[in-house]
Amino acid sequence: MKKKVLLIIAIGFFAVLLLTVLVLPAVIKRMGMHPDYTGQRYMLPKGKALIITTSHDNLGNTGKKTGVFGSEMTAPYYEFLDGRMSVDIASINGGEIPIDPSSFNRFIISEYDKRYLKDPVFKNKVKNSLHIDDLEFAKYDIIFLAGGWGAAYDLGYSKVLGRKITEAYTAGKIIGGVCHGPLGLLMANDENGRPLVQGRRITAVTDKQVKELGISITPQHPERELRAAGAKFESSAAFRDMFANHVTVENRIITGQNQNAGAEVANLMMKESGGIRR
Repeated sequence: MKKKVLLIIAIGFFAVLLLTVLVLPAVIKRMGMHPDYTGQRYMLPKGKALIITTSHDNLGNTGKKTGVFGSEMTAPYYEFLDGRMSVDIASINGGEIPIDPSSFNRFIISEYDKRYLKDPVFKNKVKNSLHIDDLEFAKYDIIFLAGGWGAAYDLGYSKVLGRKITEAYTAGKIIGGVCHGPLGLLMANDENGRPLVQGRRITAVTDKQVKELGISITPQHPERELRAAGAKFESSAAFRDMFANHVTVENRIITGQNQNAGAEVANLMMKESGGIRR
């Protein structure tokens, strides 16, 4: 009798575990994580896009690995690619791009991430990313700044990135990014020599989300730094901001609050660059 009860308990335990594994990803998505993009899609058949990521792979002195958050690179990449654009991948230091290990957690992995894991061409671009120093940003139609915690260590401090974004913006190009990516705008100027973000509507990771995730060790926090630089910071809130979503469009600068906005920002950038509906 005792063995029978233990067997029933074990079966019940594994049934609950299996149900959790199968159902939890859908529940998390329904809550707002990596929502399906249902807006209008665009294409830019003769366009060129450049996605820029961090090269930093350590979360302070915690011993934890970090880098670009997967979907903040994969979502724009595939939206641009499916929009018939050619897409280059670059990073602050060039070479292999570190991807935050949590990106591909089975409970939060996006469809774009799954596509990436089966794509040898894209994976090779990530392993051998271009060095931003070697690129002329103004030759691209779109410059997209991917986020992730690693970006808090290098994007906002790179004078080269700031100068080249300044050149691209002055040349009339479309600049955008999501999550921690907009930190890369901090050292850029507009065509009149003023800070690029000053007086402009910008969104990025909120102070609330940083606090909720308990990762305050990074040297820069997007909302704090952008507000200090004069940006009109906007965001949306949720019971946990990782489930929120917000996008701003102003003066050829398009930004998304976090990992949930990659596809929308990419398509709005193509639209702003003269893309046609697809």
